[in-house]
Amino acid sequence: MPVLRHTALRNLLLAQSASTVGDRIVFVALALYVTEIGSPTDVGLVLAAHALPLVGLILLGGVLADRISRTRVMIASDAVRCALHALLAALIFTGAVEVWHIVVIEALYGCAEAFFKPAQTGLLPQTVPEEEIQPARAASGTIETVAEFAGPALATALVLGLGAGWAFALDAATFLVSIAFLLRVRPRERGEIPAAQTVRADLRDGWRAVREREWLWSILLCFSVAVLFSFAPWFTLGPTVTEHVYGSTGVFGVLVAAAGAGTILGAVTGFRWRPLHPLMTGMLLVLMWPASMLSVALGLPLGLVVPACVLGGFGIALFGIWWETALAERVPPHLLSRVSAYDWMVSLSLLPIGYLLAGPLGEALGAQLVLAAGTALATLALAAGLLVRETRTLRRLERAAAA
Repeated sequence: MPVLRHTALRNLLLAQSASTVGDRIVFVALALYVTEIGSPTDVGLVLAAHALPLVGLILLGGVLADRISRTRVMIASDAVRCALHALLAALIFTGAVEVWHIVVIEALYGCAEAFFKPAQTGLLPQTVPEEEIQPARAASGTIETVAEFAGPALATALVLGLGAGWAFALDAATFLVSIAFLLRVRPRERGEIPAAQTVRADLRDGWRAVREREWLWSILLCFSVAVLFSFAPWFTLGPTVTEHVYGSTGVFGVLVAAAGAGTILGAVTGFRWRPLHPLMTGMLLVLMWPASMLSVALGLPLGLVVPACVLGGFGIALFGIWWETALAERVPPHLLSRVSAYDWMVSLSLLPIGYLLAGPLGEALGAQLVLAAGTALATLALAAGLLVRETRTLRRLERAAAA
């Protein structure tokens, strides 16, 4: 990959590879471990505790990342998250852990993560020339997708084999590796330095940049609904459904890993595939994502479900590459972290509600029914994004295509 000749990008991707693998380990480990010691409602509480502060603070994280060194923001976030999951691992190893401990730790973890995500989105374009942003995004996406595959597989093996404490201990260690590489990132200057103003004014400028782009805010709304109806029930009820239908909660980890394998294929494809209408193509492909979860809820044979999960991961990976490329190319650099923060906030705004409702609804109505109905509604919500003319007609930038 020629884009990897840039030292700053290599160091950023190595940092990302470490922390992202750890993140993916933890997400599956939480679902499996809390299902083991509690109920689907407890799983929802833990995941909501993580999501609420993430949604609530991410705008502030975007403002901070546009004002000061993005690498420093990411290093501080990694350090805090390392300490939190080292503590959780210690509590599990000593047998002292209770669900409320996990709720508190994950709430603080979500606070730290809120500052990391906007900084990471804004930093990546500073590590390569403008014309290499899409290949850099594809390289970043490849790292994400390898993590999507390796993290769930490791989490399943650790939780069901050695024990959940090792999963969180390994995650804590990955943050130390991430910090070591982030300290070596030397980003280039990109765009104007924003004038000093109040946080409220910074937020207003970021929101104006979102509001002025119909393709941007409409897709965010569609994804917020899709995340509510599919992502939240999947991670809250998925282990319960797979245990009931396929006889093991471990199948849940296998299916998440299969989706990760699909994202690897999508990321590799994203290096070369530059469709004329990237967002329209991406929105069509991303429909396979909730459809894969629906196949699990319907209890289809694993011979069909596993390929469906691979296709779901393939679609979401390609959409992510084209989406972040569009943001980097079409949003002014000095606003990018703030716009990214709005991206995360709107997309995840309904996620805590989904986590809190999925467990009780699954226990009352049946986990399979809730998951099936939710993923069907999510598919409709994403399809509605194609009704927006600007999304269908937005073209790739010729500069990127020529490069």
